[in-house]
Amino acid sequence: MIRSAAVAWHRRKRTRELLLVACFLLPSLAIFFLYRLLPLGWNVLLSFQYWSPLKPATWAGLDHYEEMLLYDDVFWQALGNTAIFIAASPIAIAAALGIALLVNSDLKGAAVYRTIVFLSYPLMTVAVGIIWRWIYDERGGILNYALRSAGIVEQPVPFLQSFDWALPSVILAEIWQVLGFYMIILLTGLQSIPQHLYEVAAIDGVPRRARFWRITLPMLRPSLFLCIVVGILNSFTSFDLVYIMTNGGPGHATELLITYIYKSGFGQTKFDYAAALTVVQFALLLVLTYLANRAAGGNAGAIERD
Repeated sequence: MIRSAAVAWHRRKRTRELLLVACFLLPSLAIFFLYRLLPLGWNVLLSFQYWSPLKPATWAGLDHYEEMLLYDDVFWQALGNTAIFIAASPIAIAAALGIALLVNSDLKGAAVYRTIVFLSYPLMTVAVGIIWRWIYDERGGILNYALRSAGIVEQPVPFLQSFDWALPSVILAEIWQVLGFYMIILLTGLQSIPQHLYEVAAIDGVPRRARFWRITLPMLRPSLFLCIVVGILNSFTSFDLVYIMTNGGPGHATELLITYIYKSGFGQTKFDYAAALTVVQFALLLVLTYLANRAAGGNAGAIERD
């Protein structure tokens, strides 16, 4: 009898705890459902339809995806530009690593330099785009002024109006903005490396360069892979910077998937086609993030075994 009462009491306690947890989780789950899952599901459904705000929806099947993959040259150019953005992430990470190593040393004024480098990251992306658009300006930009003053060029370089220079120019602005964030992540990783590893290596006569390749880089792998994942995410969401600096031009030289989605939906009112583009971008983002997480997990396991 006593045992049955104890079991019933524990069940009631367990039920109350579950209800309490549910009460705390329900608002967050409701917001997640309303603003994440429901729009995602509607977007996937819309990508298989012909839809316009003024016409009833009709089934389209895979027509939008067929048009995208077989006939839409702008899609492939936007996809290629997005891939170039992703490929540029290691350049920013390598530069941030160099700066992190520098400010982590006994350099005089390292704290000041660290603050100066990090200041670019908290800036609004719109402000960064305006700043760099002024720097690249063909008539009064500081970069053209410096190049002409140094005798490197005779005529101003149309950085943002040139098919050859527009994309590298936007990528440079993107690198400048995220450089401080990468530096902080890598600096935190450097400061978490046990110093006795370097001391033992120095006693054994291991050269400084070998210490970097055998100790620093292996211990920094989690931080490096975090930076890579952030770089992938930024490459798929760099709408503000591209929109402010070039709006995807000249032509489609700086068109990204995210800007092409915006133009298809709100510029051409092809919301159904924009939904299909969004599904493709979301799938690519999932695949790349999954691969990066797998690589990071594999490297973490390798570090533990070593």
